[in-house]
Amino acid sequence: MIRAYTIASGKGGTGKTTCTINLGASLAKLGLETFIMDADIGMANIGLLLGLEDAPITIHEVLAGKAKLEEAIYDGPNGVKVLPSGISLQGFQLANPDRFRDIMKELVNRCDYLLIDAPAGISRDGVIPLAIADEVILVVNPEVSSIVDALKTKVLTEVVGGHVACAILNRAGSEHTELIQSKLEKTLGVKLIGIIPEDPNVRVAAVYKTPVVMKFPGSDASRAFRRIAAHIAGIAPEEGVEMASDGFVSRFVKILFKGAR
Repeated sequence: MIRAYTIASGKGGTGKTTCTINLGASLAKLGLETFIMDADIGMANIGLLLGLEDAPITIHEVLAGKAKLEEAIYDGPNGVKVLPSGISLQGFQLANPDRFRDIMKELVNRCDYLLIDAPAGISRDGVIPLAIADEVILVVNPEVSSIVDALKTKVLTEVVGGHVACAILNRAGSEHTELIQSKLEKTLGVKLIGIIPEDPNVRVAAVYKTPVVMKFPGSDASRAFRRIAAHIAGIAPEEGVEMASDGFVSRFVKILFKGAR
C-alpha cells in the first residue's frame, strides 16, 4: 500500500523541489519502490532539475485527459520513478488539477512511497496536493518570513482535511542550529525530522541535473537527506551518518572530545 507525502512550503525558493528529488532518490536507493510527482503544474521544476524538460508526455497531458498515467512515468536516478509536469503555459491551461485524485487511485498499488512536490503559496492548484496525501512535510528556511508562511500552509492543510506530520529545516547555517530547531518546533507545532545544511554542492549538482545524493554522496547535504529518508522509511540510518538534528557546533565538540580521549 502506498504511503504518500506532499512536500510543501509557504513560499517559493525554500528548496522543496530539491528535497523531493533527493529524498526520492534516497528512498529508491534503500530498495523501496518510490515515485516523485510534480504537482506544481504552473511552475514545474522537477523535469528541469532531472533533464526531463523535453519529455513528450507529462502530468499536464494526463490531467487534461489526453494521455494515460503510464505514459507520463519516467525512470529517474537510483531507479526512482518520475512524473514530471510540463513547462508550457498551454499545457497548464488545459490541465485539470481535480484529476490528481484519479492519479492517486491509480498509484495505490504501484509503489511504496509517493513524494508530491506541491506548488508554493495559497491557490486552488496548491490546495489539492495538501488534501490528497497521507501526510504533509513542510520545508522551511531559517528566516522569519519562511516560518510564518509555513505556519499559514499548516493551517490551510488542516482546513482542507490534510495533516502536517513534520518539518524539514533547509539551508541552515552553522550557528544556533539547535536554538532554531527548538523555536521552529514550538512555532509550527510539529517535530523537525531533519536539518539540511547550506551546501554549495547542491547548486553544483543541479547544474548537472543530478541529485546531490548521487553527485556528491559524501557532502553534508547528502548525508542529511539520507538520514531523513531513513527516518521516513522507519529504518536505521546508514552507519557513519550523523544525526541530522545535531548542530554543527555539537558535532565539532563531539569530535574534539573524542580525539582527546
